[in-house]
Amino acid sequence: MSLKEARTYGSIGAILSLLGGNIPRVGLLVTITGMIMILFAVKEISNEFKREDIFRSYLVALILRLGAFVVLIIAVLFGIGVAVFKGMPFRAMVEGFWALRHVIATFLVGALLAWILLLLGSYYLKKSYEEIAAESGVDVFKTTGSLYFLGAILMIVFGLGALLIFAGKILEIVAYLSLPERVENGEG
Repeated sequence: MSLKEARTYGSIGAILSLLGGNIPRVGLLVTITGMIMILFAVKEISNEFKREDIFRSYLVALILRLGAFVVLIIAVLFGIGVAVFKGMPFRAMVEGFWALRHVIATFLVGALLAWILLLLGSYYLKKSYEEIAAESGVDVFKTTGSLYFLGAILMIVFGLGALLIFAGKILEIVAYLSLPERVENGEG
């Protein structure tokens, strides 16, 4: 069996998703393209090993992680809308901090919901990558999944969680490049 396409899609997709945030104007498009390429790679791996649960876990992870991003954007936009609607800039000058409590509460609730979705998505990503590691023999996938999951847990401590996720993204590139082109066992 051949994993050559999965190796190519996954490694290029992981590189694009890592670098996408650093590219002005089209960075989001580059990141989404990378995520879709990784999705294709996981589908190829799932097909090669005849394990649909690998792809299903990754798809759930992708949906939950995108959901976390959408929830965070909605919370920010809603918070800005509340601030403008209630005339916060003018009230804040008179009432001080208490005028901003509704806006802060909106941001905090949105951030908490986004964190919960990110945590659940990272758990499913970890599960998918552990299954890929077990089937392919590339243990770097297991480490990558663990770093994503620990990074999501520690996202509350922003710097540490983001640093672990960044390390996970780098290891994701290594994991896909470490995939063998062919699987030795004739069972898949």
